[in-house]
Amino acid sequence: MFDSQTIAALTTMADETEINPAALLAIAEVESGGKALFDISGGKEPAIRFEGHYFDRRLSGRVRDYARSNSLSAPVAGQIRNPKSQAARWLLLERAMGLSKKAALESTSWGLGQVMGAHWEWLGYATVDELVAEARGSIAGQARLMLRFIEKAELLDVLKARNWREFARRYNGPAFARNEYDKRMAEAYQRWQKRLENFKRAA
Repeated sequence: MFDSQTIAALTTMADETEINPAALLAIAEVESGGKALFDISGGKEPAIRFEGHYFDRRLSGRVRDYARSNSLSAPVAGQIRNPKSQAARWLLLERAMGLSKKAALESTSWGLGQVMGAHWEWLGYATVDELVAEARGSIAGQARLMLRFIEKAELLDVLKARNWREFARRYNGPAFARNEYDKRMAEAYQRWQKRLENFKRAA
């Protein structure tokens, strides 16, 4: 469950964009697992997920052969399994960066909204490093990155209408139903709506 700092950052961002805070909190909870920062090598880092098929497409020749033989890339989505712990995922990313930093960062999803680094140019960042710095800089930065994707993908109205099936399809891709993203977001939204109402009553 998110701490008070994360709830405050997401609530502020939602209010500024005229979105129901419970909706933004629901997306972030489902995407990140309900935690904004993790203890990694003595510091605090955002949640990440490395996508080996993205990495594979960005490599060629001997480098790609090496990546494939060392379980860093594969041509098919899902073949490279992510470790359960974030600490192990950061080590996996570090190994990939040793082959190609740019390709590795682009092949990773970042922060509360799990936005792919590959979207950096589409989202208006000067470099992939700039997108990554946004996610690593603060909880508010993670929230800005997520909202930037939602706005760019023209999902604000879908989110405001709480059409979770359409939102999940466009946010998570055609395989959304397999992971029940729409149902999980709808359920998380109801929980956050009740929790925020209780906060208001207690205030």
